Amino acid sequence: MSEPRKLEVLRAIVEDYVHSREPVGSKALVERHHLGVSSATIRNDMALLEEEGLIAAPHTSAGRIPTDKGYRLFVDRISEVKPLSAAERRAIHSLLEGPDDVEDILERTVRLLSQLTNQVAVVQYPHLSRARVRHIEFVLLAPRQVLVVLIADSGKVEQGVVHAATDAADEELMALRARFLGSIAGSQLDLMPQVLPSVVALCPPALRNLAAVLAHGLERLAERSRDERMVMAGTANLARSNVDFPLSIGPVLEALEEQVVMLRLLSDMAEDPRGVTVSIGRENPYDGLSEASVVATGYGPGSSAKIGILGPTRMDYPNTMAAVRAVARYLSRILGG
Repeated sequence: MSEPRKLEVLRAIVEDYVHSREPVGSKALVERHHLGVSSATIRNDMALLEEEGLIAAPHTSAGRIPTDKGYRLFVDRISEVKPLSAAERRAIHSLLEGPDDVEDILERTVRLLSQLTNQVAVVQYPHLSRARVRHIEFVLLAPRQVLVVLIADSGKVEQGVVHAATDAADEELMALRARFLGSIAGSQLDLMPQVLPSVVALCPPALRNLAAVLAHGLERLAERSRDERMVMAGTANLARSNVDFPLSIGPVLEALEEQVVMLRLLSDMAEDPRGVTVSIGRENPYDGLSEASVVATGYGPGSSAKIGILGPTRMDYPNTMAAVRAVARYLSRILGG
C-alpha cells in the first residue's frame, strides 16, 4: 500500500465518518470516492490501516472509524489551512466590528466562532499585565465615594469604587487625575505597585490621603487585570454531540466549568507552523478530555492569549482550523495586536 493511497483512504474514512457519524465500510468508500481501485483492494488497505492503529472497528459494526492516531495523521497531512469563503469572512467582519470594549468584543467573538464550527468556543482574556495605561478617570459618586476607571491600551476597561476618609471635591479629583495620568500614562500595568507610591509622594500634603486611596484603587484594578479568565459559548453543542462521548460527557463539562483546566490546556498548547494547534483525544493532558479535541491559536499582542474550540474528536478539522485562525486574525486586528 503506497503512502499516498494510504493517506487518501484514511482521508476518505475520516470525511465520511465526520459527515455521517456511522462506521465506514469498503463498499461505501468505493461508491462515494473515486479512489481508482477495487473494493477488494480497499478492504485490504483498510486492514493495513487497522494494523497501524489508524482506524478501528467498533464492536457493534463491520465498518471502521478513525482512531486518535488516525485523526492525528489526517490533521498533520493538512498541508495548509484553507481560507474561509467570502460569505464567512463578511460574517466575521460584520459581527466583530463595533464598539472597542474588550468584554463585548470577546463575547461576540466566542458566539460567532461557536456558530461557525458548531462546537464550544473559548477565548482567554488578553494578558493585560503586558498592557499599558491609556487613560484613567476619577468620578465622584458621593462625597466620600469615587469611581476609579482604568483603561488599558488593549481596550480593556476595569473599574471599581473606593471610599475616602473625608469628603472629596470634583476639583480635587480633576487635579489628581491630571497628576496621576501625567505620571503613569504608558506605564505597564504590572509595574503599577512600583510606580504609584512615588506619584502619591509628590502630591500636595492636603491631597495625599485621597491620592493614596485612589492609588490603591488603581493598583487593585491593575492586579485584577492579571487574573486568568476566559469567555465561553456553545456548550449546548456538546449536548447535541452526546453520542460522540460514549464514556461520559460529564468530565468534558467539568473541564469547561473548572476554567483553570481549560486555561492551563490553552496556555500549554505549542505553536504550529500553520498557525493553528490541534490536541486530539488522549493527547490532552486532562483525562476528562480523552474523547475531545481542542483546536486553538494565539491572538492579540504577541499572540500570548489563546482562542479556540473544544468538541468531540469526530469533527471537521479543516473547516474548524480555518475558522479558528480567521477569527483570531480579525480579533487581533480589532485589538491592535
